Amino acid sequence: MTTERQQAQTLTNATRDDAPGVIAVDHVSMTFPGRDASQSVHALDDVSLEIRKGEFVCLLGPSGCGKSTLLSIIGGLAQPSAGSVAIAGVRVDRPRPRDVAFVFQESTLLPWYTVLENFRLALKFQGIADAGWRERAMHSLSVVGMEQFAHHYPRQLSGGMKQRINLARGLCVGTEVLLLDEPFASLDEQTRMVLGEDLSMLLARTGKTIVFVTHSLAEAVFLADRIVVMTARPGRIKASIDVPQAHPRSPDFMLTSEFGAIRNDLYALLRDEIRATVARMREARDARG
Repeated sequence: MTTERQQAQTLTNATRDDAPGVIAVDHVSMTFPGRDASQSVHALDDVSLEIRKGEFVCLLGPSGCGKSTLLSIIGGLAQPSAGSVAIAGVRVDRPRPRDVAFVFQESTLLPWYTVLENFRLALKFQGIADAGWRERAMHSLSVVGMEQFAHHYPRQLSGGMKQRINLARGLCVGTEVLLLDEPFASLDEQTRMVLGEDLSMLLARTGKTIVFVTHSLAEAVFLADRIVVMTARPGRIKASIDVPQAHPRSPDFMLTSEFGAIRNDLYALLRDEIRATVARMREARDARG
């Protein structure tokens, strides 16, 4: 283990276990209305969850179980049909860009701006327009090894490079909470693994509170301090699985029996939920004729 990794791991271990709660999800339900009751979609049902400061939590579940909906509610992009969410004790009833940053599955870089100009715009929305914005942006790019591409346009970058930059932008705005909605889903497996290592190191360095949506069991085990397993729709919390491995994590962790055991436990929990989702999809298809 490198000295940098050892220092980051020591910091992580010392601060996270006794950290106070930052995100409180209290009996949240969500129903999307249709033209009539038969077409409404009950996405979430009575979800309660507390996430500690500096904790990395993965939401894992079958397609359509409400993971992204829950993430949007935490970030204030959607309001629940019932229940509430609070961040640092303050109820979330609208987007809070000074407290919460998003990284989405698709790149949200504006194509007519360079990378650096995209950062300047994001910081301007945060109310940061002073002379220090450039230094702040370049520092965040250097953290993910992308500072040499500051003056490139998005069209000149690969998918993995864009997602590194999206992650750097999420860090740059300085929020305590970072919400990531399948940010690596469109990338190849090798790039996903490298970015996962980067994200583990960044968590150890910054101590940010992260909620991460994924469909990948291996990705969840490698990244998360805790994995929240959700049922088929309507999404409920089926189980919460701790991953007792400090950040930053080495790729060697993926070769351990502990890693394999947790992944197998997750699959056992999800198997029936995935089957229920597939059966519902078939029913819906047959009903359409």
